[in-house]
Amino acid sequence: MTPIDAVGTEGELVIRPARESDAEELFGLTREFATSFRPERAAFDEALPRLLRDEDALLITAVTGGRVHGYLLGFAHLTLFANGPVAMVEEAMVRRGSRRQGIGRALLEECERWARARGARYVSMATRRAPEFYHALGYEESAAFFRKMLR
Repeated sequence: MTPIDAVGTEGELVIRPARESDAEELFGLTREFATSFRPERAAFDEALPRLLRDEDALLITAVTGGRVHGYLLGFAHLTLFANGPVAMVEEAMVRRGSRRQGIGRALLEECERWARARGARYVSMATRRAPEFYHALGYEESAAFFRKMLR
């Protein structure tokens, strides 16, 4: 796989940090990702620059042929129970029509490298989608996910 920040040739998969110039394609992917919420452009435009500056956030893109085909948003934070930091994947999305080509795997592997470099004890995510994909990458089911809508 091409290292992060590399400039790829046509058709080569490049995993790189997201940029503000990716906003249009990222917003389209968030709309494809969301099932419980309807992403709003104003909120997205406010959040993107903040996430790009957040040292505890990882926002990476998968680019092929100059087009963003997927992204991953993760965070690292300290815990008391795990004897140090852990990493949480909040969003991972690969464009329909681009799946099953190694893009999701490449995004997660980059997230794992980032998490290890930060001393994270593990990487986790809450999802009901594609359990066979996560199992194939060595992830195991660990807990139920609960949420309470606040608005």
